[in-house]
Amino acid sequence: MQNLWKIFEYGYLVIAIVFSVETVLKWNEDRERAYLLAGFSILAVFMYFFRRRFRKKRETPNNL
Repeated sequence: MQNLWKIFEYGYLVIAIVFSVETVLKWNEDRERAYLLAGFSILAVFMYFFRRRFRKKRETPNNL
C-alpha cells in the first residue's frame, strides 16, 4: 500500500511537469490559458509535498 501512495505522489510531479511544458508552449498564443496552466502546475507541486508529508506522518509511529 505504501508503494501505491508513492506512485500517486510522483504522479503529481508528472502532472506538474506536463502543465509547466504546456504553459511554456501556450505563453505566446493564449496568455490566459497559460496562467491557468501555471496555476495548476503550482497546485500539483503543492499537492506532492502535502501528500508526501501526510504519508511520512502515517509511516512513523507515534512515540508519545
